[in-house]
Amino acid sequence: MTADELLAMPDDGFRYELVRGELRKMSPAGRFHGKYALKIGISLGGHVVANDLGEAHGVDTGFILETDPDHVRAPDFSFVRKERADALGNEYMEGFFPGHPDLVVEVISPRDRYREVDEKTADWFAAGTLVVIVANPRNKTVRIHRPHGDVVVLSEDDVLEIPDMIPGWRMPVADIFR
Repeated sequence: MTADELLAMPDDGFRYELVRGELRKMSPAGRFHGKYALKIGISLGGHVVANDLGEAHGVDTGFILETDPDHVRAPDFSFVRKERADALGNEYMEGFFPGHPDLVVEVISPRDRYREVDEKTADWFAAGTLVVIVANPRNKTVRIHRPHGDVVVLSEDDVLEIPDMIPGWRMPVADIFR
C-alpha cells in the first residue's frame, strides 16, 4: 500500500499506520491513554503555539518517514520546529507531513508491547527525529529518548522539560498521570 492509498481510505473508526508498505490497524485509544496524551498535548502544544515555536500536531497526523515502500507513522503528539514547518509553506496542506517531526510523544497503552514502542522509537530516530518522549502509565514514568541511546527516566517527583528544543516549557510528571 502507498501513503496516498492510506490517505484515501474511508474512515472506519480505527487508526492505521503504514509500516514499509504494510497496513497496520490500531484500535482507538483507550480512556486513560487519550487522557494522558491530551494532557501533554495541551501543555506542550499550548506553549508551542503561544510562543510561535513551530507546529504542534495531534494524534491523527501522519508523517511519511520513508518512501518506496511508504512508511507512515502517527504519534500521540508531535512538534515540528518553526523553520522546518515554514520551509514547507502550505504546499502539503491535504496530505501527510512529508518527513519527520522534531519531537514525538508516545503514550504506552495497556495492550502495547514494549518491543513495539522500541520499534517506533527506532523508526522516529532513523527518520531524523531528535527527541522521543514515552509516557508509561503502568509505572508512572516518562522516558526522554535521544538519538544514540541517550535516555533520561523521570518519575512523578520530576519535571518534564526539553529546554534545548522547547525553551520555557515545563510540566510536572505527576500532572500527566493525575
